[in-house]
Amino acid sequence: MKARKVGRASEGKDMVDENERAVEAWKIIDRLNPPITFLSASILMPMKRIEAFVRVNRLEAVKDALEAAGVRGLSCEGVRGYGRQMGRTDLYRGSTYAVNLLPKMRIEVVVRDEDVEAAIDAIIESARTGEVGDGKIFVTEVLDAIRVRTGERGDSALT
Repeated sequence: MKARKVGRASEGKDMVDENERAVEAWKIIDRLNPPITFLSASILMPMKRIEAFVRVNRLEAVKDALEAAGVRGLSCEGVRGYGRQMGRTDLYRGSTYAVNLLPKMRIEVVVRDEDVEAAIDAIIESARTGEVGDGKIFVTEVLDAIRVRTGERGDSALT
């Protein structure tokens, strides 16, 4: 077996060889993988996901308000949780019970950026009772939306 010289000169040359191999490997990867198209579509057609947690008895009012605001689809499900309210106590047959996880409705909609404020205002106005426990709204970015049936992408998949 041949002994290799170890020193500053050989280390520098080895480093250059490693870098050149890495650059060549990335060039091959770039040629094999096409550029990601959904990112460019999301920049042109930005969208937001609005997730609202509201009282169960306010679901119909929120749904009607969103329809009036032009939102054309939503998902909802019953969830249980607590926030600042920290649950409540109930009296049942003379005994007091602590109910820590309160029932709420989680409503989720995806809208174009220009429709976000109208949708948020519709949710707030229809869900507000003025009491603790009215709910929360969270807004997040959506990179892309795809209609499965037609393959439409971006905000055209929302309508």
